[in-house]
Amino acid sequence: MLNQCFKANWTGRIDDPVNRKSFRYHQVVELIDDIASSSLSNTCVLLGFECEEGVRRNNGRLGAALAPNALRGELSKLPWKFSESNRFVDIGNVSCSDNNLEFAQQELGQTVSTILQKEGIPIILGGGHETAFGHYLGVRNAIGEKASLGIINVDAHFDLRAYNTASSSGTMFKQILEKDTNTAYFVAGIQQYGNTQELFDTAHRLNVQYLLEEDIEHDKIECLIDSLEAFIKKHDHIMLTLCTDVLNAAFAPGVSAPSPFGLKPATVRSIIHNVTSHDNTCSFDISEINPVVDENNRTVKLGAYLVNEAIAGFIGKG
Repeated sequence: MLNQCFKANWTGRIDDPVNRKSFRYHQVVELIDDIASSSLSNTCVLLGFECEEGVRRNNGRLGAALAPNALRGELSKLPWKFSESNRFVDIGNVSCSDNNLEFAQQELGQTVSTILQKEGIPIILGGGHETAFGHYLGVRNAIGEKASLGIINVDAHFDLRAYNTASSSGTMFKQILEKDTNTAYFVAGIQQYGNTQELFDTAHRLNVQYLLEEDIEHDKIECLIDSLEAFIKKHDHIMLTLCTDVLNAAFAPGVSAPSPFGLKPATVRSIIHNVTSHDNTCSFDISEINPVVDENNRTVKLGAYLVNEAIAGFIGKG
């Protein structure tokens, strides 16, 4: 059951009540209670995941469950720069109850799958990065088990930890790769000293393709884009996931695991724009924003701008 307690976040300044060239997101968003009977073709569909159980299990800083509605509040204020034919829909939040992460991920997956089957474009607001596993479940169900899926993760961490005791926000890509031979994994922004050698070894064993943060930021963005292009072309479908702890803490202090190093916002924006502009990219999620520890809403606001970048990429290719 989707949580509908999100609608109050869609408010903001009104420069003109009629002229669409003056509209902001809150003036164009369609709030839908029932997606089963709704037309979603070629529509960006916003879906929140109010969950931080994976972060709790991973001993991270709690607060990410508040991010979906906080992101809506900032996104609502941004100008809507797209044509009248482009729709934007919000269907509410999947919530995690009684610490039942696995059930919440299944519910998120079912909703993502429904959106994709109705030819919509899921834009998922996490939540902890355990969001990515539910996101994956939905994409895989929608495209079928035989299709080739490429996961692009913009992240400081591999998230390839062992899950024999319990899954968390640090285990999901190991869960995926060990059970799904038709999925490949690319990570951009890995911190050399944010991951143990065991995690690097696991990444090599599972044939993970990655680029280090220091290599991306040292004037090698062209190398990154070339690598992304080559990866994207190998797969039938691409899902994009962004863990905001990949950003330098000077720009994004309000995350579950801040880093003194990290990617610049402009670099992350370039990655999002490049990936979402491809025809075979089907969905996007943003995770690990933590409003509780944010400073003057800086990280939430940056997150909203990055969500807007993803929406612009998806709409622009139409």
